[in-house]
Amino acid sequence: MTIRPRSERASVRRRRLIILACISAALALSVADLRAQTTPGAREVPAKVIPVPDTVSSQMQKLIAAPLRPTWNVIPKTVDEWKAQVSAGAAATVARLKPMAEALRVRVDAVTIGGVKAFEVNPEEIAPNNKNRVLVHIHGGCFVSLPGESGTGEAIQMAAFGRFRVISVDYRMAPDHPYPAALDDVIALWRAVSTTTDPKKTALFGASAGGNLTLAAVLRAKQENLPLPAAIAPATPMSDLTNAGDTFHTNAFLDNVLVAPDGDCDKRAALYLDGRDAKDPLLSPVYGDMHGFPPAILTSGTRDLLLSSTVRVHRKLRQAGSQAAPSRGGSDTSGF
Repeated sequence: MTIRPRSERASVRRRRLIILACISAALALSVADLRAQTTPGAREVPAKVIPVPDTVSSQMQKLIAAPLRPTWNVIPKTVDEWKAQVSAGAAATVARLKPMAEALRVRVDAVTIGGVKAFEVNPEEIAPNNKNRVLVHIHGGCFVSLPGESGTGEAIQMAAFGRFRVISVDYRMAPDHPYPAALDDVIALWRAVSTTTDPKKTALFGASAGGNLTLAAVLRAKQENLPLPAAIAPATPMSDLTNAGDTFHTNAFLDNVLVAPDGDCDKRAALYLDGRDAKDPLLSPVYGDMHGFPPAILTSGTRDLLLSSTVRVHRKLRQAGSQAAPSRGGSDTSGF
């Protein structure tokens, strides 16, 4: 046994204390580092220029390269200003659609089905295998825009290129008619169509707000024990009006149509909500029960502000056991 002088023993204790202190500090730093790695936090990215992709057609490149939609942050302050903006946009859209319908040899007729205004859109010749089929189209417009014939653009193209008979719902819209007017109209028309046409020969489709209403209509039809369509095609659906999802941030100002959160589309959606809980599944269908949904095709784009919303619906459908096929484009050009 070695007996050390008292001064040496004190020195040894000090060294041990220093070593223990260093170990404790190192452990504390390791824990802090671990927390930093596992705790969610915002990531700051450097400013950068995103080139137009060369992996899409030249026509798509022109659309992607187009400047931001000039009215994306022009927010009317009164109901009359909203109506004036919507009317001006509708008139300009109809002026473009009429020659397009003529060039594609598509006829557009105003009709009333189930007490709801609509347009029946027919190609010059319906494909033989589509003779008994009907597509129900639900237009977009952030629940406020594209009234009347201005909402038939997608229906005209589907009728022309798919050679289908298409019924485009001219549903009531905010600010005069907030939720549930639009959904009520879609369901009333769907109830009428499903009594005159075999539901197994029908499909619902629409983009953005129309994609939202496509999904919400299936949820509502399930609630009311109505027959479901054979298929649905929600394109870039506004499936979550709370704006949850990564691409509301990562694609802000990259999407040249919706552009960024809190723009005019969100303001129009707020008119539709009219103070209601945005997490209500009939308002934000991604929160609904999607068991039993018909097969679906979902379309979005890599620059789409609603890409996350589309992906989340796809995941929800797959988890519920439904057939759901994603279809991705180079950019979202459908707008709203």
